[in-house]
Parts: sequence; C-alpha cells; structure tokens
Amino acid sequence: MQLTQWNPFREMEDLMTRLSRGIARPQGSDLAEWAPVVDITENEREYLVKAELPGLKKEDIKLDLANGMLTLSGERSSEKENKGEKYHRIERSYGRFSRSFSVPDDVKVDQIKAECKDGVVSVHLPRAEAKPAAAKSITVE
Repeated sequence: MQLTQWNPFREMEDLMTRLSRGIARPQGSDLAEWAPVVDITENEREYLVKAELPGLKKEDIKLDLANGMLTLSGERSSEKENKGEKYHRIERSYGRFSRSFSVPDDVKVDQIKAECKDGVVSVHLPRAEAKPAAAKSITVE
C-alpha cells in the first residue's frame, strides 16, 4: 500500500475548482460538463480514436460526422443516492459530454466503424491508399 501525505491546500484547490465549474455552468447550460480522455493513433491503414467512457452503454454514446468533424457525445447519469449512505468523496464526473476532432482528408468516410468494449469506445477511420506521385519530366523554359 502506498502512503501519500495529506495536503490541505490540494483539498481547497479541488473545492475551488468544483465551485468554479458550478458557477461557470449554470443549470440548464448547453455546455458539456466533462470530457472523456482520448487517445488518437495512426498507422498505414487507419486512424484510431479511443475514448474512455466507463459505465456507459453503447446506446448512451452518439457519434456524428459533419463538415470534416467527428463528434463524440452523450451523457453519464449520476447514481441514485441511497438513504443511509454518506458520501466522503465524489470524484467521478457526470452529465453531458462532447469531444470533437477534425477528420483528415485521406479518411474513407463511408467505411468508418465504431465499437464499444469494456468502457472504451474505439472509432476506426480507414485511410485511403496513398497514391505514389507520378514521375514527370519538367522542361525548363
């Protein structure tokens, strides 16, 4: 077990951050309340976007592609409070989320696929085959 030293200033900083989030986004705001962490990789065949969305079902996740932007959005509902339980710390984020990414020009848009497994959404964006530059002789005028 790893021991960590308690830092009261860190607790105050966390509290201030949570308070400022509440003030910055009044109830009913259209802004996303949190954003999932994402990894984006590429190889010669595809771009791959992986987003961590623990606790969400695939039905709760929406993927849209418009104007060269891939948007991942949805909502994670908070757990219902049980009577007799006291919460000592709540660090998980709840509410609406949205992340948008520009899609490179060499993506085969009609072949994009997505899957959700173990709380990770993987979006596969296949790349078009690179066309080698044609050899051409250029005359100097």
